[in-house]
Amino acid sequence: MRLYAIAALVPLALLAPHAQAQERLPTIPPARYTDAQRQAAADYQAARQASVSGPFEVMMHSPEMMSRARAMGDYLRFHSGIGNTLSELVIAITAREWTQDYEWEVHAPIALKAGIRPEIIAAIRDGTRPEGLSADEAIVYDATTELLRSKRLSDATFARAEKRFGKPAVVDMVGIAGYYSLLAMQLNAAQYKPPAGTRLPRFPE
Repeated sequence: MRLYAIAALVPLALLAPHAQAQERLPTIPPARYTDAQRQAAADYQAARQASVSGPFEVMMHSPEMMSRARAMGDYLRFHSGIGNTLSELVIAITAREWTQDYEWEVHAPIALKAGIRPEIIAAIRDGTRPEGLSADEAIVYDATTELLRSKRLSDATFARAEKRFGKPAVVDMVGIAGYYSLLAMQLNAAQYKPPAGTRLPRFPE
């Protein structure tokens, strides 16, 4: 896939200004933060070296939850037992399953940088099983997709993942799917719009 096609597929959201949540859960200006919100924002900035954005703007309406969710994400995104590349594959699948535009806009470019091939990202975006998955990618794709769609893991799928990665990493993999489902639900509930206006294909529900 040519570079210009990749750029069209996954706009570089990090170069765009932050999205603004809609009227349901509008972004709270820092000048209007309560003491609890101010502390939550400071903790976020210290941990992530960035200002509060995306689902954390939405969750700032409940700063205690925001801080606890951020702390879980610090581990699952950056230190999970399946490694950062496969973690980004789980995140991409989860964003697609929830049709979450902001999550996709942010993480699809990260997945590419982490080593997930463009054709895999394109297939996930289009709702089809990618061809040419590595053995590890296939295990992660099958387990994450099965879990999100059927709400369960079959014995065979679980056994494949456990044999390859071990129990702790399987727990982390499931945790990543669950964590990014949480973020997707917050964003979808708030009708949060991505900065670059990404809109994933909508499939029949």
